[in-house]
Amino acid sequence: MFDFGFWELILVMVVALLVVGPERLPGLARQAGLWVGRAKRFVSNVRSDIEREIRSDELKKVLNQQQNEIQELKGMLAQTQSEVKSEMEQTDYLVKSIEDQLKPSSQVEKPSKSGQPRASEPSSVPSDNDSKQSSGS
Repeated sequence: MFDFGFWELILVMVVALLVVGPERLPGLARQAGLWVGRAKRFVSNVRSDIEREIRSDELKKVLNQQQNEIQELKGMLAQTQSEVKSEMEQTDYLVKSIEDQLKPSSQVEKPSKSGQPRASEPSSVPSDNDSKQSSGS
């Protein structure tokens, strides 16, 4: 703050001794010490307040950056969610279309519970009556 050397302090002390006198010099030195102490505390408080404000500004900036990143992540999450939902819908549609294609062919191929083809279904194996009719003609 102030740049006083040793010789400057000696000069100030000698001038103060001559001006104030030896009786009042100790009281004056005490008062000067009190004022210097108050000034140091004031400067220290102002400095700590400024540093605290700077730190709070930095924390606010960090908080704002993190909130922006959270918003970006929420947007990415919503986009991913919609993409997954779209893919699921498309997959469901494809599965249903494949099931619909397989239903008519699977109904023809499935035998009844007794192991015999259904009456509405034509028999793939010729019966004895069919073979007699074809040989008798």
